[in-house]
Amino acid sequence: MRRRAHDVITIRRARPDDAAAIGAVHVAAWRSAYPGLLPGDYLAALSPAGQAAYAHRAIPGGGVHVATVSGLDLGAADAPAEVVGFVTSGRARGQSALADGEIETLYVLDDWRDRGLGRRLMQAAADHLADLGCQSVFLWVLRDNPSRWFYAALGGRPAQDGTVTVAGQPIAQTAYVWSPLEKLRNACADR
Repeated sequence: MRRRAHDVITIRRARPDDAAAIGAVHVAAWRSAYPGLLPGDYLAALSPAGQAAYAHRAIPGGGVHVATVSGLDLGAADAPAEVVGFVTSGRARGQSALADGEIETLYVLDDWRDRGLGRRLMQAAADHLADLGCQSVFLWVLRDNPSRWFYAALGGRPAQDGTVTVAGQPIAQTAYVWSPLEKLRNACADR
């Protein structure tokens, strides 16, 4: 879907019927962002249905937010809004010494980038984590991801290097931290 002049973008908590659209965004974003960083056969084999199943399990926890677009240019006036991005967040998984909150995923379709959706989704995640009582937040980003500048621009501090195994291959990653959490909330609100 291409952006148009009369589109209305909304950030809201995900609903169960968003799972399929979230799965499709997840796969499209990975295939666009990670060629050369992740194995090509792995990216080709990604399944929107598999990612939708993950989203369906995560949505009831309340930490999944979506960016939707609707408007006159989508066709019929009663056409449903389309999901063009999402973020997942919650209490840190495992025994993280980095922070007590974690942003697990953030993806926006290419046609909808550079319109503030990532920042607005990060704001929704930060607000959710604050509601959970989290005092700080971190996320992992692939070290060679060309979009990692986004997290630094929001005040994220590179705090730890690590690796994640994808399709049997170790991939370098970096954790960005916001401590206190208010640093992220303020950075998102200031733009």
